[in-house]
Amino acid sequence: QLCAFQEEVMAKCSKEKMEIKLYEISSSIKEYIDANAKDRLQEAVSIKLKLERYGKIDEITEEMAKYFEGLEYASEKEMNKAVKQAKEYCSELVALEVRRLISVDKIRPDGRGLDEVRPLNSQIDLLPRAHGSALFTRGETQVLSVTTLGALGDNQIIDDLTEVEEKRFMHHYNFPPYSVGETGRMGNPGRREIGHGALGERALAQVLPSEDVFPYAIRVVAEVLESNGSSSQASICAGSMSLMAAGVPISGLVSGVAMGLITYGDHYSILTDIQGMEDHYGDMDFKVAGTEKGITALQMDIKIEGINREILKEALSQAHKGRIEIMKNMVACIDEPRTTVSKYAPKMELISVPVDKIRDVIGTGGKMINQIIEECNQVKIDIDDTGKCVIHHNDQEMLDKARSMIENIIREA
Repeated sequence: QLCAFQEEVMAKCSKEKMEIKLYEISSSIKEYIDANAKDRLQEAVSIKLKLERYGKIDEITEEMAKYFEGLEYASEKEMNKAVKQAKEYCSELVALEVRRLISVDKIRPDGRGLDEVRPLNSQIDLLPRAHGSALFTRGETQVLSVTTLGALGDNQIIDDLTEVEEKRFMHHYNFPPYSVGETGRMGNPGRREIGHGALGERALAQVLPSEDVFPYAIRVVAEVLESNGSSSQASICAGSMSLMAAGVPISGLVSGVAMGLITYGDHYSILTDIQGMEDHYGDMDFKVAGTEKGITALQMDIKIEGINREILKEALSQAHKGRIEIMKNMVACIDEPRTTVSKYAPKMELISVPVDKIRDVIGTGGKMINQIIEECNQVKIDIDDTGKCVIHHNDQEMLDKARSMIENIIREA
């Protein structure tokens, strides 16, 4: 069945000129691998655990490479060529088996149905000292998100060639090598970290309260602990639960899911909650995040020329079903924002200072406001040109004292 599928794919590629090779893999290499490794590679593809699956595929591929390395050749160049072709052909067989399983048998490598989501688990408050924390697990993908609240003066300043701007909400995403079972150096964020962080930020920003309602700077950091497909969407799920646990009055939970696509001729299969192998050998990675009411962020990576309206409609419909299933698991953990922030988070008071009294509160050279800050144990005070004054401090007693001093200055001015 795999051979027939392979011949059809090759014929289609040749007809439509989808693939142009500078050389063909030797027929003798193909024959030996077909006879000694094809069946084992097909079986390895269906191993459910990611590291065990890849380990078995690598083991068989290396076995074939060593066999051809041990033969006699006219030159070392010929030997290297044979070894390279053996590895390439093993990779081709794996790719064809993945696509055949999904296209013909309608079964995925880990045995799931096309619209089936992997096992889910949601937890909050794993880090007692953090302002808010949540752990979201989906299959072999796991993300820990941590929310930190700060005064508005802690807003991130965007200083570039445009006008200087401030950013109140920051979503940062870290993808360490150990999350995919590797060792490696952890340095500056790469394209994955920046892109996935921006996608999560866009998805979560739609449900955040306004600055007038919740005058805090908000930072969410997603730490990917394990990854086997769509850790960016897991970071969105964990992030929204972390915000609720921190007492941020968001308008609703945001869940995300990654959709895949396998095309063959006029036929196609849409996959819900794709894993790494399906992303690598598939034709599309379509990420959809949103609340129960609608979509807050989309991202599509596609390897074919395009998709039609029908495929997009079906993918969005199937994604909605997957997102709701994921959200039910999240709601069972936390269904609404906490009414108060953590005892470790800064408390805040909002005062409206008459515009003509602002300079009195600040004082000459900042004398009055610095005095309040010193007497109230380094309380944070932010006053804008409209007279909106926000006071932040971890100690409610110091907060009340600062508020009283500011109100006295306003009355006496």
